[in-house]
Amino acid sequence: MKAITITQESEPIQLVDIDKPEISGDECLVKISAAALNRRDQWIREGMYPGIQFGTVLGSDGCGVVEEGPAEWKGKSVIVNPNVNWGDNPEVQSSKYSVLGMPTNGTLAEYIKVPPHRLQKKPSHLTDEEAAALPLAGLTAFRATIKKGGANAGKRVLVTGAGGGVSQFAIAFAFASGAEVYVTSGSVEKIEKVKKMGVKAGFNYKDEKWFKEAGQVGGFDAIIDSAGGNQLNNYLKIIKPAGRIVMYGSTTGHPEKVDVFRLFWSQAHIMGSTMGSDDEFVEMLEWINKYRIKPTVDKIFELDDYLNAFDRFKASDHFGKIVISF
Repeated sequence: MKAITITQESEPIQLVDIDKPEISGDECLVKISAAALNRRDQWIREGMYPGIQFGTVLGSDGCGVVEEGPAEWKGKSVIVNPNVNWGDNPEVQSSKYSVLGMPTNGTLAEYIKVPPHRLQKKPSHLTDEEAAALPLAGLTAFRATIKKGGANAGKRVLVTGAGGGVSQFAIAFAFASGAEVYVTSGSVEKIEKVKKMGVKAGFNYKDEKWFKEAGQVGGFDAIIDSAGGNQLNNYLKIIKPAGRIVMYGSTTGHPEKVDVFRLFWSQAHIMGSTMGSDDEFVEMLEWINKYRIKPTVDKIFELDDYLNAFDRFKASDHFGKIVISF
């Protein structure tokens, strides 16, 4: 079968032929129809991810049909839960936790074998490509926005980096909760796109004084952020007293300093968030089905065009999820 793996070649990601997985016991063999890219796939490509094991099939998000396995799953259209060994504590992942696609073989292959407890039925209102875009980004956004951010009716939520896959889901879940939603982006075009989706306003973070404009709306109950870096102090200037700053990434690195005085005086909560538990994955899907939420798909690439898909991700030009169709 064809699969995208990480190698030690000059171009680290390669489309190769490997053996089709053989299942045993109650395992399921899923024929993948579509898989989506995540930032971690590009980080692995760049050698910036811990514990890289060469030869591993990349990919955390996938949709397909169960071709072999227990009778109750055979022939079902499914999505794959990318969690591996979250553990028993709903508050935090276990020390053995990892995400499908490194070091465990992932979804960027024609077939994947998984235990049945990693599968959930594909939401019926989604295409295969939309469903493939859902698992990792949807779960990350749901935990950060709803479970930790506390988004609900009457709350004002700021989602940073409006073009990213997780950010798009954070916006969608915040809408579904009844919250008033604002965004930041470095692209005026992306801000205009999300405003057409119902976002109240957007702020261009390339403007050094963006937070002054943002502060005029009256402060935010929650800020959902993947950037980190020196913007943290700007967030502390516009968060409401006792508000929540939820950070699920650090694409701009560590802050040079933190305005600790503003932090303790505002009684703000700075919260970390990573993926989510298996129970939250189920709850996330309930929201997807109840509110008929559809992922924003930026572009669909054929498998043989995988390098262009990765390069588009690297360039950060995308708006929503990049999907590879099998």
